[in-house]
Amino acid sequence: MASEGPGAKATKANVNLSTADFALEHYVAVTTEGESAGVEQLFAADFNQKIQATNAQTHGREAIVKLLKKQKGEKLNCTVSTDIIEESADYMVAKVTLKFENFTKTDLVTLEREGDKWKVSKSINLYK
Repeated sequence: MASEGPGAKATKANVNLSTADFALEHYVAVTTEGESAGVEQLFAADFNQKIQATNAQTHGREAIVKLLKKQKGEKLNCTVSTDIIEESADYMVAKVTLKFENFTKTDLVTLEREGDKWKVSKSINLYK
């Protein structure tokens, strides 16, 4: 019965975020392949996402985590490429390009080391 007590369903999946590359790979899986394990661990507490468009939007960590959990198992029909723009011992900026049939989404992702884990701290989305 103890396994069904408080917090049993809240057990967090242990996702390897020990390097920027692992964290970036997991971010791509979460945002494009419907992966939901470790979503809470992936984003920094002060994470924000900006969508550059005619009506620019900003979303915080809580809204993005909730959205990504809803999309569990949903895979986007696109080709994905990633390029590292800047990298240091504690910081990485990467460009994730999603090419769909009729448009391209470019996601500029900032990752930062927090202790021994890497977290996504910012995301800026552009659409063409």
